[in-house]
Amino acid sequence: MTSTNGADLDRPEPLLQADEVSFGYGSLMIVDQVSIGVGAGEIVALLGPNGAGKSTLVKGLIGHLPLRGGVIRLNGSDISTTPVPTRVRMGVGYVPQIRDVFPPLTVWENLGMGGYPLPRRAVRERAEAVLGIFPSLKDKHRRRAGTLSGGERKMLAIGRALMANPSLLILDEPTSNLAPIVVRGVLEEIVGGLAEAGQAVLMVEQRVKMTLEVASFGYVLVQGKVRLARSARELRDAEDELSEVFFNAGASATAR
Repeated sequence: MTSTNGADLDRPEPLLQADEVSFGYGSLMIVDQVSIGVGAGEIVALLGPNGAGKSTLVKGLIGHLPLRGGVIRLNGSDISTTPVPTRVRMGVGYVPQIRDVFPPLTVWENLGMGGYPLPRRAVRERAEAVLGIFPSLKDKHRRRAGTLSGGERKMLAIGRALMANPSLLILDEPTSNLAPIVVRGVLEEIVGGLAEAGQAVLMVEQRVKMTLEVASFGYVLVQGKVRLARSARELRDAEDELSEVFFNAGASATAR
């Protein structure tokens, strides 16, 4: 199946570039020689059936797994062996699928936790700027995170990651466990708004159709390898081919 085409020529210069990277656990190789890139202002979707290696790839990119091959560059700098805290300071932001906020802490305290790389005097200013991005949280800044709705919690999780002012934001299934009516708002208004402001976004998602409506480019992983790499529009137009990839892996690309 086709893996790449001329769509790459229209993409911005990659801020994150992973070339032929491999990751695994013990003797098991999960991600094998995968190459992906994300540029400023892009929403890049990382798609694929369950067990394709998406979460493993993300863990490797943020430094939670050691690199077994290839190279990872951020803004042209090799971060292949850079520790996680240093990657955060260099501009890598990450929002996990679960345990993405501290429920006992208030909205303001959660944001403060995300601002740990900043000088203390800069945390308040940055928190106020982040609340400006999510005005619905501004009046709730004294509420405990555990009392927020699912959509509000996800806003807070993303806001906490934005506290360090990352150049790259990695989202691991940001719509997981959210009500359908909330999902579109998260994808279009929150994630889409970040990209419009110039944020580079790499997003793992299971909601293929809705994700490709907001993404600019997509990579489809199957069994730890990139099977398709095309613009989001081309992936939408190639629904039969996309469905075949998921069908052969025992999953569906058409749901949600």
